Amino acid sequence: MLPIDVAAHGSRWRRRHPLEKALLGLGLTLTAVALPPWPGGPLVAAATLGLLLGPAGVAGRQLWRAFRVPLGFCLTGALPLLVAVGGPAGPLSPAPDGPRHAVDLLLRTSAASLGVLLFAFTTPVSDVLPRLVRAGVPAPVVDVALVMYRIGFLLLDSTAQVHRAQAARLGHTGRAALWRSLAGLAATSFVRAFDRAARLQEGLAGRGYDGALRVLVPGAALSWRFLAASAALLGALVALTLTLKGMYL
Repeated sequence: MLPIDVAAHGSRWRRRHPLEKALLGLGLTLTAVALPPWPGGPLVAAATLGLLLGPAGVAGRQLWRAFRVPLGFCLTGALPLLVAVGGPAGPLSPAPDGPRHAVDLLLRTSAASLGVLLFAFTTPVSDVLPRLVRAGVPAPVVDVALVMYRIGFLLLDSTAQVHRAQAARLGHTGRAALWRSLAGLAATSFVRAFDRAARLQEGLAGRGYDGALRVLVPGAALSWRFLAASAALLGALVALTLTLKGMYL
């Protein structure tokens, strides 16, 4: 399993209804996008970090390892705003108000990414997908998502095993050996993926698969107290952001 899935299964909020965490995470994400980037972005990010490291019980190292990937995309998206292409200043020149726009985009996107991670770190995929059928999503679509989710982990495990075997046989000692090992790893993973898929199909057929995967879903009731606290937090963030924004103007 991926580290974020392990953290989701061991989260303190694991037993909460996924809808509660989805509304909170989506609310924080939309708040980060809709509010002025300053001071809205830092406020939303601080509140989300407080929830993740506090009540949700996510380890700081795990959070950083997951957050640095979207943060890299945020930085990559903000850097082009610093320059202007073409115009009287030449083919490439500093963009007017480029640093301000870049910082605004970085604040918004990084805070919104934390809102998404709040849901990911507290809700396993296996708790969400079966409930989508009750929400009106066609059962075949959910079944395909469940199977692909399972195959993804099997493929990652198979790739890791092949990589360890190649390293034990000195397959990474030089550049030429590394390229040969990489080609062998890709070919072996491709073949194993089809083999796993065929075996999974045979297993489903042997268990009387009739077009719907029936799995046990852990029971969870909506907590209106949690929903009210989430709404209060979002309202407080909006009010505080607008108040501080008015003070700076």
